Order: sequence, then C-alpha cells, then structure tokens
Amino acid sequence: MKNFFFYLATTLSIVFLFGCGTSKSSYEIYDGPPPPPIGQNATVEERFLDTLVVAAPRTAPQEEEESVSYVLPIYRASHARINNLVHTTLDLRFDWSSQKVIGKATLVLEPFFYPTDSLMLDAKGFTLKSVQLEKKETTTPLEYTYTGQQIDIQLDATYTKGQKYTIVIDYEVIPSSSGGSEAIRSNQGLFFINPTGEDPDKPQQIWTQGETNWNSRWFPTIDHPNERMSQDIFLTVEDRFLTLSNGNMIGSVKNTDGTRTDQWKMEQSHAPYLSMIAVGEFAVVKDQWRDLPLYYYVDPAFESSAKGIFSNTPEMLEFFSSKLDYPFPWEKYAQIVVKDFVSGAMENTSAVVFGDFVQKTNRELIDNHNEDIVSHELSHHWFGDLVTCESWANLTMNEAFATYSEYLWFEHAYGVDEADYHLLADWNNYFNEASLNTHPLIHFEYENNEDMFDRHSYQKGGAVLHMLRNYVGDEAFWASLNHYLKINEYQSVEAHDLRLAFEAITGKDLNWFFNQWFFDEGHPILDITYGYDEEGKQATVTVKQTQDPKEVVPVFEFPVAIDIYFSESDKRREKVWVSQREQVFTFDAPSQPKLVNFDGDRMLLTEREENKSEEEYAFQFEHAPKFMDRYEALLTVAQSESTLTEGLLRKAIKDPFWVIRAIAVDYLDMETADANLVQELNKIASADQHSQVRALALEKLYGSQAPNISATAKTIMQQDSAFIVIGMALQILAEEAPEEALPYAEQYQNEKGNSMKTVVGGVFAANPDKKYFPYFKENIGSIDGPEAIAFATHFQQLAVGLSMDEVTEAASILESNGLDLDDSLWRRAASAKALVDLRNGLLEKAAEVKELMKQEAYQTQAAAVEAQAKKVIENETDPQLTELYQQFKF
Repeated sequence: MKNFFFYLATTLSIVFLFGCGTSKSSYEIYDGPPPPPIGQNATVEERFLDTLVVAAPRTAPQEEEESVSYVLPIYRASHARINNLVHTTLDLRFDWSSQKVIGKATLVLEPFFYPTDSLMLDAKGFTLKSVQLEKKETTTPLEYTYTGQQIDIQLDATYTKGQKYTIVIDYEVIPSSSGGSEAIRSNQGLFFINPTGEDPDKPQQIWTQGETNWNSRWFPTIDHPNERMSQDIFLTVEDRFLTLSNGNMIGSVKNTDGTRTDQWKMEQSHAPYLSMIAVGEFAVVKDQWRDLPLYYYVDPAFESSAKGIFSNTPEMLEFFSSKLDYPFPWEKYAQIVVKDFVSGAMENTSAVVFGDFVQKTNRELIDNHNEDIVSHELSHHWFGDLVTCESWANLTMNEAFATYSEYLWFEHAYGVDEADYHLLADWNNYFNEASLNTHPLIHFEYENNEDMFDRHSYQKGGAVLHMLRNYVGDEAFWASLNHYLKINEYQSVEAHDLRLAFEAITGKDLNWFFNQWFFDEGHPILDITYGYDEEGKQATVTVKQTQDPKEVVPVFEFPVAIDIYFSESDKRREKVWVSQREQVFTFDAPSQPKLVNFDGDRMLLTEREENKSEEEYAFQFEHAPKFMDRYEALLTVAQSESTLTEGLLRKAIKDPFWVIRAIAVDYLDMETADANLVQELNKIASADQHSQVRALALEKLYGSQAPNISATAKTIMQQDSAFIVIGMALQILAEEAPEEALPYAEQYQNEKGNSMKTVVGGVFAANPDKKYFPYFKENIGSIDGPEAIAFATHFQQLAVGLSMDEVTEAASILESNGLDLDDSLWRRAASAKALVDLRNGLLEKAAEVKELMKQEAYQTQAAAVEAQAKKVIENETDPQLTELYQQFKF
C-alpha cells in the first residue's frame, strides 16, 4: 500500500499558513526535500556525551525507583491458525439504493494441525440468513453464535488435519465504518460511490479496500495476513457496468433481467485482505508483457492517457522479474483508478486500486509522473502478495521492500542520482517522524493495526534494506532475495525468514544487523570531526554517537567507507567498523587531505554534523561522486554566501542532475547577475531537459526584472509542452500584462489537467468578470489534491470581486463541498479555507468602502459566510482536518 495521506497534514498546514495567490503559489516548482541534517549547517540537538563502553547494553538502564511495578510488554502475536482456509467462493449482488451487499459465501476449510469441531469466522455487521455444512451437494444447518463481529460455528463432527469440509453462508451486509487512520481513512471495507447516481460529476462505482482486517465487512473469512486461500468470485451487476477482481475472468453471462454475471477465478493462494472487487463504467486499455495480459482501468476521459498514467509498467515487470530471477507470479496484472479512494493505492493481488489523483493528462505527466507509486504497488506482488507478512507487527516485510523498490526502479530507469534523491526524501520523512516518536521496525507494541502504516515501516524499512544491500554487495543482495522468495513463496514470513535467507546465501551471521535495525529502534546521530597531524603525517576521523541513550540504542555498529582525497586524481578509500560511543580512526597521510569524506557510499541512515570548511565542501561538490555529496556541499556553500558561492552556483547550473541544477538556479543572486548569466538562464528556461528547471529559470528571470520578460513568456507558452512551464509563463504574463494574459488563459481553459485549471483560475480571479464564474462552478467539484486548495482560493477571490449574488452562490457551493464527508480531504479542506478567506475578503471590502450601507452589506454577508465556515469546521470528523482547522481565527 502506498499511503497518499502521510504528508497531508504537513502540506495543508503550509498552504494554510502561506495561502495561495494568483502567482507562483499555484505551482510547487522545486518539490524536493528540505536540506537534510547531514551538513555542518544542520540543526542537531546538543546532547551530553556520557561515557559508555562498547559492551553497553542495547538500551541504557533506567534508574530504579523504590516502588516499581513490573509487567510484561505488549506483544501482538500472529493469529493462531486453528482452521486453514483453502478456498473461497463468493456469489455477490448489490442493492445500490441501500448500499447493501447480498452474498453467498462457500468456504472450503480443514484443520491446520490439531483436530477441531468448531470454526471461527470474521464477519463484521452481517445479517446472517443461514449457516450450513455442504456435503455431496446437500446442506445441513449448523449451530452458531454471532457477536456482530465473529461467527462461532459448531461443526457436525471433529475434523482432523487433511480432512476438508465446506461451509455455506447466505448473508446480507451494509458495510459501515468504525473509524479510520492517517494511512487508511476509513475501515468500511466496501464502498458505494454515488450509489443513487444523483451526483452528475461523479460516476457510480463499487470498490473495496481490505487492508488491514476489513474485507470481513463484505464477506465472511479468516481475516488475518497469515491466512491464504484461492477464490472464485461471481459478480452480478447491471450490464452497463464493468467488473474487476483478482485472477482472470473465466466467464460472463447476460441475465434476463438486464444484469450480467462475471466470474473471476484466482487459482493461486493469497491472503484474504488482498481480495478485491470493483464495479463501474471504466475505459479499459490493454497492454502486454511477455505472455501476461495487462489492463489499465481509468475514467473514460483519461483513456488516451492510460498508458502514461501507468507508464513503464511492462518495463517494470521486466526489470523486477529479471533482477529477482523470479518472473511475475500471477495470472494477469490490472491497475484501476477509482473515485474517493481512502488511501493512496492498494496492492490487491493482480488488481491494484489507485486513487484518482494519479489520473493526469499526458502533458501533466511530463511534470509529474506516477512511477514511484506504480513501481511500489507492482513490487508488492512479490513482497506482500507472494510472500506476506505474518502479522501487522511485521508489516515492514511488505512495505520496506515496496518502498525500496521505488529506489531500485529509479536507479535502473533514471540513474543513481535520481534514486539517491528519492532516498534522501525517504530519510527526511523518517527523521521527521523519529523526532517525535521511534519504535522498532518489527513492532509488537502498537496500539492499533493501522499505526504500523508509518514512516518507520515504509521509509526507514527501505533505508535499512539499502544498507543491507551495501553491506552484502549487489550480487549477494539479488541472490538472497531470489532465495527468500523461492523458499517462502505463497507463505507468510517474519523478519527472521529474511535474515536466514541472506545468511544462507552470504554465509555471514547477520544477527547484529537485524537486531539493531529491525528489532531495536532509532538511528545513530553522529558528530564527526576531521583532523590532520602535520608532524605525524596522519589524518584522523573522530566519530561520536550522540543519540540519547535513554531513548534509543546507545551504540550502533556499522561498517562504513571513508574516502580520503589528496588531489583531484589521488583518492584512497579506507573501510572501518564503527562500534563505540566515541571512536578515533587514524590514517597515514603524506600531506593534508583536500577532503576526508565519511560514508563515501552515502548509504548510512544517520543524522550527522561535521566540521568541514567551505573550501572542503567546494572540493566535495566537484570531486565526490554521489548526488548527496553535491547536494550537501551546494546547499552549505550557497547558504553561507561566501566568496565561493557564486562560482559554485555557476558550475552547478550545468550539473548533469536536474535537482542540483534546480537548487543552483534557485540560489542565484540576480542582483549581481551579468549579461552572460542572464543569457544562460534564458537558455535554461527554453532548453533544459527537465521542466521544473525550465520553470525555475523562467521565474528567476522574472524576479530579476529581465528585459522583454512578457515576450519571453509568450514565446515559451508557444514552444513548451509542459504545463508547469506554461503555467509559470502564464502567471508571469498575468502579472506583467493582465489583459494580454486573458486570451492565453481562455485558450487553456478546456485543458483537463488540474494544474493548468488552477493557473487559468488564478488569471480569471485577477480579472473578475461574471463570465468566468461558470468555469469555477464546472471545475470546483473535480479538482483534487493540492490544486483543490489553490482553485478554491481563486474561486472566492473571483466571487468577492463580483456582486453579492455571486458571493452567495460561491459560499453555498463551498459549504456544500465542505460538508460532504464522502468527498476528499483535499476538497473539504479547500472549501473550509476558501470560506474563511471569503469572509475575510468581505470584511476587507467593508473597510475599504465609505458608504455606510455598503459597509453594512459587506459585514452582513461576511457574518453569513462566517456561519457557513463554522458549520463546515464543526461538521468535520477527520482528525487531521480538525487539527488543521484550529489555525482559523474568527
């Protein structure tokens, strides 16, 4: 699963604090992570370096108090398997008006090991019509008790291992939610979207989301990740709808009542939470990899973009299958986009569900492709679906691999710089979470299953796999993964299974690595000091571990490479093992090194502070090979504003990697720019290979008051194909020559891309005219993601510049969207913020006018909008939004 809402609270709070105007705020040009805490300018909490010996316990002892209560720690055990679920057959119909599932479930089971005369099934909120035993095509009612959550069935006899029996359950259920989490906003399991068809802007759909234990809201099962089953699912729907489920469709029959029954068969076993169904009117684009059929289900409006939305799926299948030496194990691969999905995406076996934020036009995909999330969900089909975590405490056995697979794909497709940039973002996301809370990757003490979907399980887990790869080497890494998959295929696993697989291939004892990184918590925080003894001709590297010993591991151990540079062509690598709280490494050095670079591979998950000079950082930028070396050095020198800054920035704008070029452009001081630099920026704005760099250069030219900027903007709009660049040019033209910008905005108003709609909306809002009001009414309900906030802001800006009638109508639309708890978080947040802004805009209008009657009219209207805003805020149930709404002041 890819959790789209991990960063929602942070993103929205930034938007709320700084607002969205008609200019640059509509685009996030450089969307990279903030400077990581790895350079000398990093802010690192000072800690007292108490004296600890290497033999210190993994967790520092706490001082005992006189009265101590000793209790066992919480341990979330894997589900005890009493019965083995062999096969599930579902026959499902749907009552759209009541949002009801009408089902018949036929379950084939057998005792797991011990004899048993009972069966416990998970079934949440069901109305049970019958529970029967089926033998030789005859059925016998069974006694059972039902708690509303589980069915405790008394079997007709005691069954022994290998003795199969079949249970048939007729039921109805209206799936309902008992809550949600940051990762998965609702645990309803099965969702009816626009069930009565009343919303003309939203299609009718049914889709499911089973992780963690929520598929038992729509069919009875043993709803735990260490269970496995094959399945047949019969779906009876109106003939106009398409269906999708796991496995292959092996039959489709039209019925006399205008419905159709599709049969989907899954012969291989997988965990119950990975079962899925989807129903709706989709465009289906077919593709192929080797002999495997591929299907892309999208909204009909995005049919022409479908292969771009799921770009490089065949190439990813080839890459992962080849590198793992284990071909894609399932019968087909489908990817489907649904409305109002409650997370980012979900790796249901052979049928991945995505939220509709991935739907973009081909031109939008130039700026913002989906390859991270597409590769993430695809890789789960080995790590998560084929080999599944045995409990949610072991979730990182699924998610660490899927997260690291993003790195592996970027490395393969775009080079190691792109992959390391992605890893840097993962590090920072983990560090941000770890500053507030740490826990082991294998975490048995969680409060709720959903708590495991955090930046530890995902980002830290991926970073740990990166370190493991570095330690054992590439050949051993891939061979170990192949061995791990083959010996554990179609089974559930825990972390020790991975360790044993790596040990079997490498011959190394890896307990030290797994104990430290999987079963303990935290990461090293290092203070690194470089020195040189001229008389003794020795270079020294002093490494102090400063992490709080009362909170996390006092002493981490790890191998690391130290690169020593004596000149541009003379470099020596020393490999050392850090294993003490404070450790000094000494190396022979005939002259003072130009640079000593700790962790030359840039693989270590650590926060660090170093005593490098600006000259050393400048040398590092030009000669150390890794992206993170250049990134760290460039940011440090650029922020120092030293005599080295300008020269380094001018070199950096020609760097082969776009992120470095983007940072360099962003830091250029245009007040001191000469004609050559302006000419270079013009060249970058029109010809750089990356759209974000082109857009940044154009913005920089505008900020420098470059001559003929309006003409440049017009030329770029005519030549460039990327919306992010066109959008920047249009915004510049709107600020420089508003009347000239309007025809261009009107030219682009029919573009389907959300980002372009937002820029066009900004131009219209800056030129208030009633004729633009329908544009906002038409699009306000369909724009999602961060653009929803900018677009709603522009809507209220336009309305406040028109008549009271438009203000009233705009406020009504925003209120309706904000009150709709089935709508996306983004649109609800956008509506609430826009109402608050609209109220404030009306009060500003009241302060500007002199006529008393107009003042009172604006004040009255502001009071009405304030009441609507408060209604939306008070109606909100999502904890992330309710927390964010506390920023609003009335």
